[in-house]
Amino acid sequence: MSQHRVIVIGSGIAGAGAAFALARRGAAVTIVDSARVGQATAASAGIISPWASTVEGPFYDLYAAGAAYYPELIELLGEAGITRTDYRRTGALLVSTDETRLGEALSRVETRARTAGPIVGSVERIGNAEVRELFPVLSPELEGVFVSGGGRVDGRTLRDALLAAAHHHGAVTLAAEARLRGRLTGGDAAAVVVEADGETLEADEVVVAAGAWANHVLEPLGLRLPVEPQRGQITHLRLEGVDTSRWPSVHPLSHHYMVAFDDSRVAVGATRETGSGFDPRVTARGQWEVLSDALRIAPGLADATLIETRVGLRPLPEGNLPVVGRMPTVSGLSVIAGFGAAGLTMAPFTGNALARILLESGQAPELAPFAP
Repeated sequence: MSQHRVIVIGSGIAGAGAAFALARRGAAVTIVDSARVGQATAASAGIISPWASTVEGPFYDLYAAGAAYYPELIELLGEAGITRTDYRRTGALLVSTDETRLGEALSRVETRARTAGPIVGSVERIGNAEVRELFPVLSPELEGVFVSGGGRVDGRTLRDALLAAAHHHGAVTLAAEARLRGRLTGGDAAAVVVEADGETLEADEVVVAAGAWANHVLEPLGLRLPVEPQRGQITHLRLEGVDTSRWPSVHPLSHHYMVAFDDSRVAVGATRETGSGFDPRVTARGQWEVLSDALRIAPGLADATLIETRVGLRPLPEGNLPVVGRMPTVSGLSVIAGFGAAGLTMAPFTGNALARILLESGQAPELAPFAP
């Protein structure tokens, strides 16, 4: 068991996932977070079903590994006494009116299922009657591909579960603004010091997992990651008296989606507003876009009650790949950032791999393409 002291800056899905992985390995973990408005995790409803994605290469490899890790993650959380995560494998439904696009999606998922293993479940092409049986409010023009292993999770619930499990293993949380400063060690190598509320925190390792604000944290050291904020607006609707708990997530082969939850609730979204800066507002255009996209494929939602619209500032990677690992120029400093819209799928697995590197001197070849 490690006796390392580790400071994790950020308590979104990346920070919470890393903190849990570190704490359950015996590290003395302090989570420092300033509760900024616009945390992406707090606004997200996650689809855990990467196999139909059109991305390739290392990004897809990490995407798929993240989905495959979920059953183990849920088991580890259970061992820590955490029973609610809102993760459920209700299936993923890919829908379109375009026969060619559906055929391409079917082929892509079937090909990937051969290497991804049983977590993908069954994959089948279905007609409109079956589509509407699975998700009754969808348009009568849509046909689909159903992937039975697709999952979904609520970002807030999973984040809270990971933090509670980290606390179960001894982690503590400090509500404060973390500030970094550098110093020279005896060997003239730069090391990092964390200050919070005017107090200097001592640690053997520091993990910056501050999402879209990662560069704000790193700026005092003259460091910058290729990450910028991207606003995402997502609206939650309620279908009064309708049991939506077993409805699959819906992917119309485009950027928007629908995720159903247990309390007659359907989350629809989300915008991808690159260049938004740190502006966590609900905008008229964003609300219009989200509802227009949703009602175009699911006219049965027209009479649903609009509960709320959440806004998250995603850490969008400029080079399309997240950044994970030790910073090469600063001793004891690691980063985990830049998952974009894939954080709920990727971050728990990635945090676990990073913890293995930091505490067990282990290797994580799966993280090599994402090194700072």
